[in-house]
Amino acid sequence: MSLYPVILSGGSGSRLWPLSREHYPKPLLPLVSHQTLLQDTACRLDGIDDLGDAVYVCNEEHRYLLAEQVAQLGKRPSTIILEPEGRNTAPALTLAALFLLRQDAEAMMVVMPADHVMTDPDRFVQAVQQGRANAQAGSLVTFGIVPETAETGYGYIRRDAGNSDGAAFRVAQFVEKPDQATAEQYLATGDYFWNSGIFLMRADKWLQAMGQFRPDIVAACRAAMDAGKQETDFFRIDQASFSACPSDSIDYAVMEKTEDAVVIPISAGWSDVGAWPALWKVCPRDAAGNVIQGDVIAHDTHDAFLVAQHRCLATVGLDNIIVVETADAVLVASKDKAQDVKEIVKHLKDETSNAQNTWCTARCSARGAPTRV
Repeated sequence: MSLYPVILSGGSGSRLWPLSREHYPKPLLPLVSHQTLLQDTACRLDGIDDLGDAVYVCNEEHRYLLAEQVAQLGKRPSTIILEPEGRNTAPALTLAALFLLRQDAEAMMVVMPADHVMTDPDRFVQAVQQGRANAQAGSLVTFGIVPETAETGYGYIRRDAGNSDGAAFRVAQFVEKPDQATAEQYLATGDYFWNSGIFLMRADKWLQAMGQFRPDIVAACRAAMDAGKQETDFFRIDQASFSACPSDSIDYAVMEKTEDAVVIPISAGWSDVGAWPALWKVCPRDAAGNVIQGDVIAHDTHDAFLVAQHRCLATVGLDNIIVVETADAVLVASKDKAQDVKEIVKHLKDETSNAQNTWCTARCSARGAPTRV
């Protein structure tokens, strides 16, 4: 039974603005190494012998950037499925499963978001190999990250400690992001893991589970695939059919409802680098605890994330701060408030929308047309 990477490259990474943008999102950036997060993800399973060509799912707008980065690795994708608009992870995985089953009735999928970091991929490969027997037997396998701290920025998975099968445990519960006190309780029990959003399963079992819990999504995805067409490395799904597809995540659609979910704990240096402090933790730091990229002079500065892309950046007497300089924007933020960077992105989007509406209203008025837009 061949194993196929399914790499989901969606989202804009708004909390990593101004480096990550809607038109050049987080997976396509080299944030941790000389390779982009997408490229690191594409190489993560290279140690497995019977690995099939990967299926990528991405927004149509990013198709050439993604294809170029995959080609730079000397890899050829099985296909790149183009979504005309995002519908979250459950439809994306359903599209990939439908595609794979057309070419391999026994396809097994390793589902990986393209915007995560793993500093010890060998341990991840080992966990995937351990989970293959569970997946082949029909389980929907997820990987729980053994927590290092009482983290409030991640969802958690609670294992059924009394119901295990080798390295895998039955999933007792998925829980949302906790407050600090609850996260500390989770850490103390040893039964809770960070929800990695990484999965291992047979393609036919995924469609079976989706057919049970979200047949509306399966129907919309099947129609979009049936009316779609292959164009070289790209599979362009039908926009009209997919626009009718509801949005849902893998967790909400299936994993929180099924009796077939199991979790395999792993310690592989994982992070979803969802915000600047998380990225600071996984990047190399100097003796003062600073991550420095570009032309930076840091005097009496500690535990900072400092990026200069176009000009000299100098800091004096600062601690626990983020400064990111790009061609058209500069971010200065406390690491403690870094999650709020997404509010800046929202403000910029609202500002752009208002400017567009003002322009449309003026243009319509000039033509004597109705001004409602």
